[in-house]
Amino acid sequence: MTDSIRYGRLIGASLGPGDPELVTRRAWTALQSGARWLYPVKKAEDSSYALDIVRRGGLPVPGDAEELVFPMTRNPEILAKAWARAAIRTVELLAEGRDLVFLVEGDASTFATFGHLARVVRELAPEVEVETIPGVSSFAAAAACVGATLAEEDETLAIIPAAYGVTVIDHLLDEFDTLVLLKVKPMLDEVLELLARRGLTATSCFVEKVGSPEERVVRDVASLAGEKVNYLSLMLVQNPKRVRGELRRGCRKRAAAESAPA
Repeated sequence: MTDSIRYGRLIGASLGPGDPELVTRRAWTALQSGARWLYPVKKAEDSSYALDIVRRGGLPVPGDAEELVFPMTRNPEILAKAWARAAIRTVELLAEGRDLVFLVEGDASTFATFGHLARVVRELAPEVEVETIPGVSSFAAAAACVGATLAEEDETLAIIPAAYGVTVIDHLLDEFDTLVLLKVKPMLDEVLELLARRGLTATSCFVEKVGSPEERVVRDVASLAGEKVNYLSLMLVQNPKRVRGELRRGCRKRAAAESAPA
C-alpha cells in the first residue's frame, strides 16, 4: 500500500503594484519562508514584473525559482493549453511536499492570475491547501499617488477593465461617482473620446506602472490621444456633474418608504 501524497501549500503572495515598500510583512515573510518561488511571465525566459518588484526590494532570487508562462492572447485554445501546463507543473512541484509561493503583482484577489491558477490546481488535486495573501491594489496606489479620493461617505465606486467598452463605461458614469478603468491600453483613444464628449477630461487622471521606477502620471489626459501606453496603466475618472452619493441616498429613501406603516 502506497502512502498518499502530502502536498505543499500553494501561497499567492500579493506584492503590490510596483513599489517594494508596499509589499506587506506577511508576503515578505512568505518569500523568505523557504517555499519555492513561482512567478508569471508572458513568454518563456521573458522578464517578470512581479519578480522585479522583489528584486528591487533587495531579496535575491533563489536558484530554483521557476517561471510559469501565461501568454498575452485572447485565443482560447492557446490560453487553455497554457493554463493546463501551468497548473500541471504547479501540482507536480506541490507533490514534492514543499510549499510554493506564487508572486503576484498588485492584489491576488483582484483581476489577477493567481485565482484562476489556484482554482485549476484544486481541480487537479483537491487536497492542496491554498493561502492568499492580500496586497495593495494598483488603483488604491494610484489614487494615493495623485492625491485623489476614490470614495467618501455615501459616494459610489466602480472598478472595471476598460475592455468592457465605451457603451458600458458611458452607462457607469451615470451610476457611479468614481470610475476606475483598468488595463486601459487597448481602449485608450475610445475612452478619451468618451471623456471629452462627457466633459470629464479635467477630472480624469492617467497612471502608468504606479510605484515602479517607470511610474508616469498624466493629468492632461487629452494629450495621450494616439499614444501607445503600457499594459500596466489605468484611468481614474470622477464625475462631478453627478449628485455625489445619490445612489445610496436613494436606496435609503426607498428603504424608509418601504418600512413606513401603511
